[in-house]
Amino acid sequence: MRALVVRLDSFGDVLLAGPAVRAVAARADSVTLLCGPLGAPAARLLPGVDDVVVWDAPWAGFAPPPVRRAEVTELIDRLDADTALVLTSFHQSPLPTALLLRLAGVAHIAADSEDYPGSLLDVRHHRAPHAHEVEAALELAEAAGFPPVDDGLPRVLPPPDTTALTGPEPYVVLHPGASVPARAWSAERCAEAVGELAAAGHRVVVTGGTGERELTARVAGGAGAGRSGPPVLDLGGRTDAPALAGVLARAAAVVTGNTGPAHLAAAVGTPVVSLFAPVVPAERWRPYGVPYVLLGDQDAPCAGSRARVCPVPGHPCLETVTAYDVLAAVEKVMQP
Repeated sequence: MRALVVRLDSFGDVLLAGPAVRAVAARADSVTLLCGPLGAPAARLLPGVDDVVVWDAPWAGFAPPPVRRAEVTELIDRLDADTALVLTSFHQSPLPTALLLRLAGVAHIAADSEDYPGSLLDVRHHRAPHAHEVEAALELAEAAGFPPVDDGLPRVLPPPDTTALTGPEPYVVLHPGASVPARAWSAERCAEAVGELAAAGHRVVVTGGTGERELTARVAGGAGAGRSGPPVLDLGGRTDAPALAGVLARAAAVVTGNTGPAHLAAAVGTPVVSLFAPVVPAERWRPYGVPYVLLGDQDAPCAGSRARVCPVPGHPCLETVTAYDVLAAVEKVMQP
C-alpha cells in the first residue's frame, strides 16, 4: 500500500503530524508526505517518511500563491498513492486537497470535515471538541485504519551532535522569533529574560533563523553592559532544522512563543516555557508530551481571534509577563 499524508501548513504543524505519520507507516509499504515550503524542513525530520513532496497550496499559508493550472496539473501527475490522510487544523477545510487527490487517482481519502464532502472523502471524520492537534491527527488516522503503534508523542530522527556550536551543557535556550507577530514576546522582554537567567547562573543560548540575526543579537545583549553571569551565546542564523533539533535536545529548557521551535523542543524531549499568546487556543497548540509552563494571559481580549498582529494596544497578553516569571518557570520545568 502506498500512503500519502498531507499537512500543508507550517513547520510546527508538520511536527505535530508526526505521530499520525508513524501510525500510517506501520501499515503502509511507503509513506509520502505532501507539505508546504515552510513545513518541508520538519517533514524531513520525521520518522516513517519515505518521500517528501513540497507544494505551495493556494489555500494555505500567510502569503498563498495564485492558482496556476500548470502547477496544479504537475502536482496531480506527480502524486501516486492508494490511500491518503489529509490533516488540517480545526478551522480548515480538507476538501480542496481532497479534490486534487481524487484527480490524481487516490482511491481512499480520509479527513476531518464539517463540510459536506460529496464524493471527495471515503472517511469523513469529526474531530473531538478541544482536541490537541496531535490527538486529532491520531484519531483521524485510526478512523482511516491506521491505529496508534507507540506512545503517540512527537519525535524526530536522531539529531546531530551540536556540541561544537553550543559548547558544554547545561544551558537554557531562548528563541525570541515567531512567524506570526501576535505570538512573539517583545525583543525588550526577551533581553530582560536573558539578563535575569544569566544573573541566576544559567548559561543562555539564543537561537533564530537566517532572517532573525538582528533580533537574536539584540536579545543576546541581555540587560546591557552591567549584566552579570555566564556569557550569552548568539546562534542566530547558524542552525538549520537538524542542527536546531540538536541544540534543543541538549538544552535543560527552552523558552519560546507558540512557534515551531516549541514543538521541536517537545519532539526531542526538552521541557518548554511557552510564551503563549491566546490568539489560538492552548488546548490545541501547547507543547505536547513534555513538562511545560504556559505564560501569558489566556483570557485576554485577543483570545481565539487567530489574529496575526495583536489587535489590542500594548500586546498585554504577553507584555505583562516579566523576566522573573520566565526565570521561575525555567527553574520549575527543570526540576526532576
